Amino acid sequence: MLKFAPILLAILYAMAMYWFSAWRTRKMLAENAAELADPELRRQAARLAEALDLPKITVNLFEVEPVNGLAAPDGQIYITRGFYQRYRRGEVTAEEIASVIAHELGHVALGHTRRRMIDFSGQNAVFVTLVALILRAVPVVGPLLAVMVARLVTGALAARLSRGDEYEADAWAAALLVKAGIGTAPQKSLFRKLPGLTGLREGAVPAWLMSHPAAADRIAAIEAREAQWGLVPRG
Repeated sequence: MLKFAPILLAILYAMAMYWFSAWRTRKMLAENAAELADPELRRQAARLAEALDLPKITVNLFEVEPVNGLAAPDGQIYITRGFYQRYRRGEVTAEEIASVIAHELGHVALGHTRRRMIDFSGQNAVFVTLVALILRAVPVVGPLLAVMVARLVTGALAARLSRGDEYEADAWAAALLVKAGIGTAPQKSLFRKLPGLTGLREGAVPAWLMSHPAAADRIAAIEAREAQWGLVPRG
């Protein structure tokens, strides 16, 4: 039993760190966000709510500059000030913002926040196990190199799991957008714009370390699903 103690401690540490991070995130969002008041974006959110048979979907404006949308650990949906400013300048449409809201709703509906706690705990256990195995197999590499190799492996694992969540949320959002009468064209057009909006050039990070799939791959996955649904891909 004692030989498993480091792994058990790693799992408990990861769970504690996850809950602390979630608490800190909720606190930061509560202090730096308020409900989005834009009439057109509220109308788009109402279309999504009607498709889900919900009385309302509240979208909050998070006062930070990076272009992003996010689902908080408590299920609240946020659009950043930077994203909203791009909308106000006409660089993205209301329907494209709606596709972001639908995507974040997908993360909530599919339980990705809870899953990430489990994933994070598992990755921490894998990290501790890998360090121990590497040091035992090749003791001359030293603790620092063992830690670097373990971080690379667990980082690649985390990125792969994250990409899987993104594909699932994309598919969920596509179904909701079709049901709401918005369609998937705004979802796909936004993916084409994302590199320019975020300033993150695709290919700058190795594919196996990327937390989000490439835009072209996400579009292809949506169009494959449209074919399954018997829809003609547009946009």
